[in-house]
Amino acid sequence: MKRQDILEDQAKIVFLGIGSNLGLRKINIEKAKFLLIEHNLDFLSVSSYYETPSWPDTTKPKFLNIILKLQCHCNPQELLKICKSIESQLGRKKTKKNAPRICDLDIIDFNKLVSKKNARIILPHKMMHKRNFVLFPLFEIQKNWVHPDNQSDIKTLISLLPDRDIRSIKQI
Repeated sequence: MKRQDILEDQAKIVFLGIGSNLGLRKINIEKAKFLLIEHNLDFLSVSSYYETPSWPDTTKPKFLNIILKLQCHCNPQELLKICKSIESQLGRKKTKKNAPRICDLDIIDFNKLVSKKNARIILPHKMMHKRNFVLFPLFEIQKNWVHPDNQSDIKTLISLLPDRDIRSIKQI
């Protein structure tokens, strides 16, 4: 039997989304990547940039998004704290839901973990399977990815997106 502290220190595979639709979007994302590296998160893969209309209000600035495949030694709560700290460092302010933002970091999949309904962090990300800006870059870097909760493969999830979501995403 392995000791709990040894298990907790084992590397976990994490998929993280980074998006920006204010200011110099690409530079904002690159700064977020740099700050993630400073927190000892090892990049295994980085997707291309993908541009999408803002949702739900398409009159707002377009988003630029990427997905990272990381290796980390922290738990989900620690990673969330790192992500929130980076968003704050880059100038993100508390605003209303879906408002434009300098930087948004989301934990998409944390080592295939499925959290309970009332958990502090919902894993996998509760809306990721409906978001083109998550699924397309995720498919680019992990073609055999399977949703940890509903067990749908990524090709199936992409095929279930509305046509407008498939047509509106652009790889940069």
